[in-house]
Amino acid sequence: MRAIRPQRSGALPLLVAGWAGAAAVMALWWQNTLVVRMDLAEWLTGAGRLTGLLSGYAIAVVVLLMARVPALERRVGSDRVARWHAVCGRYSVSLLIAHVGLIIGGYSVQSGTGFADQTVSVVTEFPRMIEATVGTVLFLVVGFVSVGAVRRRVRYETWYYLHLLTYAAVYLTFWHQLATGAEFVGNATARTLWYVLYGAAGALLLWYRVLTPIRLNLGHRMRVESTVYEAPGVVSVLITGRRLHRIGAQPGQFFRWRFLTDGLRWSSNPYSLSAPPRPDLLRITVKANGEHSEALSRLEPGTRIWAEGPYGAMTAARRSQEKVLMIAGGAGITPMRALFETLPGEPGDLTLLYRASKTEDLALWRELREIASARGARLLYAVNGPDGVRPEITPARLRELLPDIGDHDVYVCGPTGLARQSYEALREAGVPTRRIHHESFEM
Repeated sequence: MRAIRPQRSGALPLLVAGWAGAAAVMALWWQNTLVVRMDLAEWLTGAGRLTGLLSGYAIAVVVLLMARVPALERRVGSDRVARWHAVCGRYSVSLLIAHVGLIIGGYSVQSGTGFADQTVSVVTEFPRMIEATVGTVLFLVVGFVSVGAVRRRVRYETWYYLHLLTYAAVYLTFWHQLATGAEFVGNATARTLWYVLYGAAGALLLWYRVLTPIRLNLGHRMRVESTVYEAPGVVSVLITGRRLHRIGAQPGQFFRWRFLTDGLRWSSNPYSLSAPPRPDLLRITVKANGEHSEALSRLEPGTRIWAEGPYGAMTAARRSQEKVLMIAGGAGITPMRALFETLPGEPGDLTLLYRASKTEDLALWRELREIASARGARLLYAVNGPDGVRPEITPARLRELLPDIGDHDVYVCGPTGLARQSYEALREAGVPTRRIHHESFEM
């Protein structure tokens, strides 16, 4: 087998670039701060200006990370991009709250008025403050529904559409930054750079979240061909369309699917391809785990589909070793099944370990057996015992199955508990972190 050159992760350079941008924002604030006096009002307003600038920068990064830029998602991974988006969102809202409190506090100390009176004065007398206040409230609403405890209690559709308020909030607060920000008033260079920052993020968002999906769906015109029962609560959806191979999807990737029928047209959910894409056919396999996934078994042939993608970095491009272990659990078998069929390898190079509660839950098992037989690959499964005891994935068990486990690349896809347990066992068994490939699509 010829040498394999893995695709390098772009995470570190992007993190460096992001923190460098934050440092540049702080330098802009420092350049405009001529002198720092030991005065409470100036300390408060100075800190308020800095947190406002950093919040504005973080908001631009949030918009960029919402754009689903394919190169970014493939190089870094959709789950990591989503985590970055969530972290930047928390930073931006926290900095925004600090900015409001510090600025009004500083003005209040300076003028000798109460905090509430000063708030009314700032909102009603400063330019662009009405819009900024509305935008700030919208940011707080989005931040509130994104808190884990709240997010778990609201419907995905409710969270998703409230999340769209972010765009209105960005627009409303942007003009306030330029109208009253001390770093931008009278500084044409700073204003131009701020326009470029937000303009670039907005352009990427428009291109990849609006225009690219329109082009994809008008060009390929996807529809449901049929649904196939695979296992209890598991159904495959066969999707037809025009020139589907030109989409460029790879085994291991996923799309966000919107089925244009009653009860589903307002929901867009991520499902992985469960078979290699064909010029005339795509397939997803879904385990019922909520209203949306349960409704897919009732899809009528001919139902139109709106898709976005492909997304995801858990592809053959991540591979660096000749030998590969795949660990799947639950719905995680879908991308693994596609990789199991398509990853290059000689007999004995590929191993798939499938974790399920019971043998009846081993979806696509017949296909997996046929692939394993044709390719000389190892296919293993682990199910609960008669007493319901779950077989644990341990370092000792991994070494017993694969004595050379340290020389493998490992792909993991499944519930959070399985992924965490597998990661810890793999690391203890001698697999380097860089060779453990995992993406989570939980919402």
